[in-house]
Amino acid sequence: MQTTLNTTVSFDGIGLHSGKAARLTLVPAPAEQGIRFLRRDVTDRDPRILARWDRVQQGELCTRISNDDGVHVSTIEHVMAAISGCGIHNLTVELDGPEVPILDGSSAPFVEAILRAGLRRLGAPVRALRVLETVEVRNGAAFARLEPADALEIDFSIAFDDAAIGRQNRVISLRRDAFAAELADSRTFCRKADVDAMRARGLALGGSLENAVVVDGAQVLSPGGLRHADEAVRHKMLDAIGDLALAGAPLLARYTGNRAGHAMTNALLRTLFAQPGACRLVVADTALSQRLPGGAEPAVRPQERQLVPA
Repeated sequence: MQTTLNTTVSFDGIGLHSGKAARLTLVPAPAEQGIRFLRRDVTDRDPRILARWDRVQQGELCTRISNDDGVHVSTIEHVMAAISGCGIHNLTVELDGPEVPILDGSSAPFVEAILRAGLRRLGAPVRALRVLETVEVRNGAAFARLEPADALEIDFSIAFDDAAIGRQNRVISLRRDAFAAELADSRTFCRKADVDAMRARGLALGGSLENAVVVDGAQVLSPGGLRHADEAVRHKMLDAIGDLALAGAPLLARYTGNRAGHAMTNALLRTLFAQPGACRLVVADTALSQRLPGGAEPAVRPQERQLVPA
């Protein structure tokens, strides 16, 4: 059955790119609503924005959605990954401004609050989106691909000159609690050399060593080091899951990404929906529901994380 939250939960922080205070509240919603954002500070236009692939605007270093009245919300990928990874199908995400708070740079705070609140089953079946044909987008060495599979599988590869990151690859099947257990606590990352350039362009104004992993060559500058030796690729997988959640239904597909970012994943969804017969909605029976994300406590609680020294 479709789900929503048992109760309302709120978060306070700052926007990663704006540097401004931000408050976000997850509010239970009825069956068939889907995931919608609501800008509480907007009163002269429609403040509602559907979290869907065709609402994505071109943006730098984050995912941004907007409605027909030009109302927008930025940096939605981490909360969308948490919502999708926990198996929530209906929710209103209320904000008092244009950007989701970055919190610790991962999805963990959202996941932990969702698990504490618990989910409520609703009187409507879950429909999953089964990919039937392979689709792919490329840009030089970077590519993203969706192909048929019986569950959502992510295969991601990255390559950076900085020795602290280097080449990394990870493959995961997003069944049950896999997102909460393996990916949710992996933080956004950047190279020290890029920080000043981003800020000069008005980006990452709220970034700090407390909400991002910053690397400089072989060094990890963030206090405490890494949460996982391959935290960087895990976070790229987290981002991809948040962006794929904009398909509007749980995906039954294998996603392969090589140096892929937000824009490429959105281009992949646009390609999928533009190709007749490439996918179809299916009602999730009991067996299929067991292969979808969500519905279980993470295997590792936040206080049990074993940090990898810098």
